[in-house]
Amino acid sequence: MPLEAGLLQILACPACHSPLEDKSADETAPELICTGQDCGLAYPVRDGIPVLLVDEARRPA
Repeated sequence: MPLEAGLLQILACPACHSPLEDKSADETAPELICTGQDCGLAYPVRDGIPVLLVDEARRPA
């Protein structure tokens, strides 16, 4: 289930405060990706709820 556009407009990366982008290409593991050039953390979305905890984020490859 994709996140609402209004929600994406107000969400920001807790680490660097850059906007987040919905990159849910794989519906089994949806995630929000930080758009900051130096950050790029990927935050999981579980049951339609973004988990915006730096400890839960996946580091960029």
